[in-house]
Amino acid sequence: MTLTAEQIAIRDVARDFARRAITPHALEWDRTETVPLETLRAAGALGLFGVNLPAAYGGAGADFTAYVLAMEELAYGDAGVCNTITATNSFGIKLRDFGTEDQKERFLRPVASGQHIACMALTEPQAGSDAAALTTRAERRGDRYVLNGVKSLITSGRTADTAMVVAVTDPAAGKRGISAFMVRTSAPGWTVLRAERKLGHRANDTCQIALDGLEVPAEDMLGQPGEGLKVAFSGLESGRIVVAAQAIGVARAAFDAALAYAKERKTFGKAIFEHQAVAFQLADMATEIEVARQMCLHAAALKQAGERCVREASMAKLYASQMSERVCSAAIQIHGGYGFVADYRVEKYWRDCRVFQLYDGTNEVQKIVIAREL
Repeated sequence: MTLTAEQIAIRDVARDFARRAITPHALEWDRTETVPLETLRAAGALGLFGVNLPAAYGGAGADFTAYVLAMEELAYGDAGVCNTITATNSFGIKLRDFGTEDQKERFLRPVASGQHIACMALTEPQAGSDAAALTTRAERRGDRYVLNGVKSLITSGRTADTAMVVAVTDPAAGKRGISAFMVRTSAPGWTVLRAERKLGHRANDTCQIALDGLEVPAEDMLGQPGEGLKVAFSGLESGRIVVAAQAIGVARAAFDAALAYAKERKTFGKAIFEHQAVAFQLADMATEIEVARQMCLHAAALKQAGERCVREASMAKLYASQMSERVCSAAIQIHGGYGFVADYRVEKYWRDCRVFQLYDGTNEVQKIVIAREL
């Protein structure tokens, strides 16, 4: 796939930011399980919170492929930081597609321009892939809705300024009785119960949130009543393509670390790269990364052109996430015993890559989708 000048420019902005502002600090942030807010704000100021959002609202106004390329570069720097930025972009895209002009001015502009971080509050302790099993309630009281319930595994639940919350407004209507709301996390009733301890993505907070009598003006409903799942699942293919890009970014970082180590580490009088066993392993890793990238870019091109890409998006996510774990594991193997030590980055890459097979639909769900498309 030949990239346009704009796509290359966006990719290079993300690449430069990742190498300069993220990679040097990634190991420290992984240990402290935090990232400075000023780093996230700096990413927002570069347009990375709104790559695919209209310039009229402060976004970069770039196309979908540029967004995918940018997220791959950020994941190369640190998967957790990238996930925070991806969640904010996802929030903005849903608001772009379903929001009123007033909502876009109040909620989209601060996000797209890099002033606010955003999160998506959909998942609950008993409702992950089965989102229709939500129990969070939004009760209409005059000109307001009152939200009560618990959300879990919410990316940036503690850091975000704004959230999209999905809740049941009509329990008798089943899937058609679920609606989406725009919420300020500073509002009374938004409480962070805990930040989860995680295998990877430690630089980004993943939280359980209590909604306790949180009041939302009726005009802050996103979309129409009963369209909550439609809003939440809109752009499902986009999300899966972006997960594939994240997986590729982490795999690239692991590969680069393994290649550099193989060229400097010597055994039996020569660099281990000169041993065929290691060279062939690196060749396989490079090939798998390139296959995943082409699958990801193909799916992105279809999405950008407005063509159906359900199968291609799920295939890209499935293959890239599995590929990433294989490549990161191979990178550890090439490092030998040092690959198991926290001072080297490859063990972190392996921890970070594992979740790509879980979020935005588990890989089992992807196989169901692909099988249906067959």
